[in-house]
Amino acid sequence: MDLVSVALIAVGLAMDAFSVCISCGITIPRPDFGHYFRLAASFGFFQFIMPVIGFFGGMYLERHIKAYDHWLAFGLLAFIGLKMVRESFSGESAECPPGRRPDPSRGWSLLVLSVATSIDALAVGLSIGVLNRPILLPSIIIGVVCAIVSAIGVAIGSRVGPLFGRRAETVGGLVLIAIGIKILIEHMAF
Repeated sequence: MDLVSVALIAVGLAMDAFSVCISCGITIPRPDFGHYFRLAASFGFFQFIMPVIGFFGGMYLERHIKAYDHWLAFGLLAFIGLKMVRESFSGESAECPPGRRPDPSRGWSLLVLSVATSIDALAVGLSIGVLNRPILLPSIIIGVVCAIVSAIGVAIGSRVGPLFGRRAETVGGLVLIAIGIKILIEHMAF
């Protein structure tokens, strides 16, 4: 597999993470270096490790997860998205002091979002294994590209967020739900 193909695959895999990071950037008031680093590192790491797992898990993992991987991604994104929408309407996050607002760059939210957006990378790892190609360099490229694209997504979201005012968290949650629906439709259509 040539580097141009790997780079194109990396960009394609990073698009869901990019969209989610825009949503995160919308909901985080004034993201700092820590927000950028945690989001980029987590999304990049999972985009790196999932092809490796797919490569070594091979047919066993693919056979057991392929039938419902899109449902898993949808469920995880919809869960976090609905939680964000609910909190925005209940006023929970608006009533929190600035340092206590829910932060999608920390804890379970970060883990769930990172896993949900990287499930497709399992199939890429499986494909690379079937082609009998090395996995390390493609996985590194995929992870690095995703980390960069994720940081760009947070930056875009942080600039767009103020346009939505108090409903930024609603918009962010709806974006996550829409990404989950997109993943579901793409996998069910093929």
